[in-house]
Amino acid sequence: MHMNRNEITKNALNPALLADEGLQQFSVLNDTYKEYSRNRCVQDLVAMQAKATPDATALVAGEQTLSYRELNCRANQLAHKLQALGVHSGTLVAICVERCPDLVVGLLGILKAGGAYVPLDPTYPSDRLSFMLKDARPLVLLTPQHMVTRLPVEGTHVICLDSDAMLLSQQSESDPAPSSASTDLAYVIYTSGSTGQPKGAQVTHSNLLNLVFWHQHAFSVTASDRATQGTSPAFDATGWEIWPYLTAGASVYFIEQETRISPALLRDWLVSHRINITFLPTALAESVMALTWPSTTSLRFLLTGADTLHHYPSSTLPFALINNYGLTETTVVSTFGEVHSTEYTNLLPSIGRPIANTQIYILDEQLRPVLIGVPGELCIAGEGVGRGYLNRPELTAQKFISDPFSDKPDALLYRTGDMACIRPDGQVEFMGRIDQQIKIRGYRIEPDEIVSVLNEHPSIATSLVIAREDTPGDKHLVAYIVLHPEAETTADALRGALAASLPDYMIPTTFVCLPALPITPNGKIDRAALPVPQMTNTLRESSFTAPGTPIEERVAAIVVTLLAMQQISVDDNFFLLGGHSLLGTQVIIRLQEAFGVEIPLRTIFNAPTVRLLSAEIEQLLLIKLESMSDEEALSLL
Repeated sequence: MHMNRNEITKNALNPALLADEGLQQFSVLNDTYKEYSRNRCVQDLVAMQAKATPDATALVAGEQTLSYRELNCRANQLAHKLQALGVHSGTLVAICVERCPDLVVGLLGILKAGGAYVPLDPTYPSDRLSFMLKDARPLVLLTPQHMVTRLPVEGTHVICLDSDAMLLSQQSESDPAPSSASTDLAYVIYTSGSTGQPKGAQVTHSNLLNLVFWHQHAFSVTASDRATQGTSPAFDATGWEIWPYLTAGASVYFIEQETRISPALLRDWLVSHRINITFLPTALAESVMALTWPSTTSLRFLLTGADTLHHYPSSTLPFALINNYGLTETTVVSTFGEVHSTEYTNLLPSIGRPIANTQIYILDEQLRPVLIGVPGELCIAGEGVGRGYLNRPELTAQKFISDPFSDKPDALLYRTGDMACIRPDGQVEFMGRIDQQIKIRGYRIEPDEIVSVLNEHPSIATSLVIAREDTPGDKHLVAYIVLHPEAETTADALRGALAASLPDYMIPTTFVCLPALPITPNGKIDRAALPVPQMTNTLRESSFTAPGTPIEERVAAIVVTLLAMQQISVDDNFFLLGGHSLLGTQVIIRLQEAFGVEIPLRTIFNAPTVRLLSAEIEQLLLIKLESMSDEEALSLL
């Protein structure tokens, strides 16, 4: 359904509707006005902190620390260099750097120069990075030297933050003159696109400032607080993990990767580093909050979001659990609410209420407000709604429409495509997608983007990708494919083809081969008729080697269960089958329980097949046996 703006306004603002309970309830829900300052952008606020408390700790990554003085001076030097290259208000500057202090120096330096940053994840395939760079056409690219050969840099100034460090150190350490207004662009972040290519969501300084000031007020952020940075550099939550704290004089601690993928290690790290506020994606947060916590932890708030929260916290947790909802297009967070402990409920935790200066509307197909308890499309208005998509005017016009409930002529309403309702207590209940967009492990995925790559494969006639959750809490991607007559392929061949242009979280776990996609009487794909993946319909790997030892059999059984597969070859790569770091942690935990040995978490990365894992376990068992007495060894055997 598509309506022009005049039709939308006419439908939404007719007198009969204004008297309706549907609109009255939103006037209460959306009473969120709170004044905030637009006079200074985040880079200016960080500079003020550097001036007020220059020796205070800004960033901590392992043994490396940066004070506010050091952070500000390094960002200033980068900013002066960027300005010399022509960066000014609104100029796009790409940054492709791993999670480390250099990432923050780069982001801050770009903003200080007046530019808008375009963060890229260095773990993405080269084809995907190339598309983003060609689409954004940044004037400058910031990256380490070893990444340059993977990226198209023709016509782009390249600054290597490692090899050019000496050159940058010769620039002035003074603050450049303020060159950004609140209406200017702050950043562009790429998300999965339904057209088969990623799309860049544009966010302004005003959008970002509203998020920062709401966050600081909602969670009582002070200069003595310690927060964390643990998400991908290209995930919009990264900005949320950084700017509310650095603009308040607090410290940001980088979580090491091995710590981040282990709930128990992460809990211990949060406690030992006296972290006060942390954001963890939903799946990780649920694992962490299920652990036993010491009552002496400094943690006040565990913030979560990016996926559906399935569990309520225990009453024994010594911190508050805050569930958040938002999108890149609406500046990370649009709703939030504390999730209280409860044992008796048939409802999932809500996503709370709108944040400051944000309005939430649940609308029907004619974009009219619905009644309490009635599902509709969740639409977002207010200070967090961004500028639209970079170089996508038609998609921007479709998703960012004129706000019919605002008296401001330039106010926008973002159509999320999510379904929700308002509960009787005024909380917003998330109810899934209206369209076919998928959300897995915090990533919003347009399945058509995967399908467009699959359909380019010479063996495939057509395909469809969905998310299945045949076991509650275990959501994974499944590709249904129809091959050309006489064509053959294998699951690992398809994964290899997809991996050339898609990140690992977009690669299906399972490929189901069908003679044809099921069709409804009106000619649409019948998704309800898609079969459950089974050994008889699942595409095999190029070769299959069954487990040959008792250890391999036990390892294979554990891996197969966690991957929700029928069988696995001893040489299949866990990560190419759809495994990820959190699932890998579960594999290690179950293997330790099954074999009674301590297995380092990195083992799943160094030995990602059943054969290699089994060999590692065999060595650990031998070491354990050698340390035992003969009597203990016999009892173990």
